[in-house]
Amino acid sequence: MENYRFTAFEKTGEILFDEVWAFESEEIAKREGQKQIDEKGVADQTHRLVNSRGKLVLFHV
Repeated sequence: MENYRFTAFEKTGEILFDEVWAFESEEIAKREGQKQIDEKGVADQTHRLVNSRGKLVLFHV
């Protein structure tokens, strides 16, 4: 398992979510991360999901 940091922002810069999620692979992180983003209702907000090495996995402006 690898840790991924998810952060979602308001347009003002206010942080809505700043969480650490664990996934088995980058492919699973993309798929399952998007599901969690949709469930939290922030798919249209600026957000990012990065792995523990800082690689951008998901990003939306």
